Amino acid sequence: MPVDTKRIRGPEESQSPLLFMPPAPQTCLARGRYGARANGEIRPVFARCGLLSQAKGSAYIEAGNTKIMCSVYGPRETERKDETDMKSGRLVCDVRLAPFSCEKRGAWIQGSEERDLSASLAESLQPGTCLHRYPRAQIEVNVMVLENDGSVLAHAVTCASLALADAGIEMYDLVLGCALRQEGNVCLVDPDFSEERGRGQAAGNGENQGGVTVALLPNLNQVSGLHADGELREDTLTAAVRTCMDGCHKLYPVVQKAILRVVKKKAPPPEK
Repeated sequence: MPVDTKRIRGPEESQSPLLFMPPAPQTCLARGRYGARANGEIRPVFARCGLLSQAKGSAYIEAGNTKIMCSVYGPRETERKDETDMKSGRLVCDVRLAPFSCEKRGAWIQGSEERDLSASLAESLQPGTCLHRYPRAQIEVNVMVLENDGSVLAHAVTCASLALADAGIEMYDLVLGCALRQEGNVCLVDPDFSEERGRGQAAGNGENQGGVTVALLPNLNQVSGLHADGELREDTLTAAVRTCMDGCHKLYPVVQKAILRVVKKKAPPPEK
């Protein structure tokens, strides 16, 4: 039998790739969470502004394995001719999940999940943006989810708010987002992808389960957006909103440092 000399020969013996995978996280039933993070803790956050030179403003945020990039363009003349006489500006949001962001993605075509995320993002950002300062104009906010490991909407709100601030868009306050997953009597703040899909049901009793995402103006202490799904009792929903508000306040110092860093970078040098 002839030998194919152009093909690289593999090893004589092979091993299963499962041997090189990291061990599965251990379930902590006492706290109802996977891993070492407590229920009320948010994941470590990394934030930077001004990464894209082509955009008016941009931001990048990492929360655990969730990675999101946002770019802002405008204000520019609106594309809709029937809105040329409007007295306030228009905020256009577009959220896209990269094909490699999660297991079920496979194309760049916008799906129903992305359209819902875009609408929720616009509703959360509008109360914090001074759109009346930009009549007959539109501001475009483009969010790209590079890796989806849970709480995408909450971190997209924070990333878009950073990008708007970097673009110099006038705002009443920053808009920060925080998500929560309720599993029975256990609430998981800033859930990851597996917790969002209900794999923490071992901690609950099959009732009073759902997810809550809150967008908050931290200085004004006002909720600008609320998204909830599942079946939650009234008292549980109220407690979940308060917990998410506390999570937003914990995130605020990180966002402040990112904005101060880019402001100092853009500031002109002092005159000698």
